[in-house]
Amino acid sequence: MKDESEPLAVIKYGPGGLEAALTFLKRTRSEMRQLRFVRIWIDRFAVYDVNQDRFEILGLGYANEEITAVLDAVNTAYKHETIHEPVTGFKEFKTGRRYCWAADRVM
Repeated sequence: MKDESEPLAVIKYGPGGLEAALTFLKRTRSEMRQLRFVRIWIDRFAVYDVNQDRFEILGLGYANEEITAVLDAVNTAYKHETIHEPVTGFKEFKTGRRYCWAADRVM
C-alpha cells in the first residue's frame, strides 16, 4: 500500500452526529472509485477505495455504538457481536457485502 497521504475529506464526529456522518458518507462516496476496505481505530474511521484514496471520520471508532450504522452504510462485512471488542492498532474489513440472490425465498 502506498504511504499514508492526506485523506480526500475529513469530518469530526461528535455526540449525536450520526446523521451528519451518514450524510458525509453519501456525499463523499461519489468522489471515490469502488470502495475496497475500511479501517477502524479506537477514535477514527477510514474508508479506502481501489486507488488507496480515503476519507475519514474523526472521533468515531469501534468503541462507539454508532459504528455499526456507519459500517452498514458502506456495506462492510463484519461480525456485529465482536465489533466493539478492543484491539491493539486498528481493525480492517472489506466492503462490498451483497445481499444473496433468493435469500428471502422459502424452499
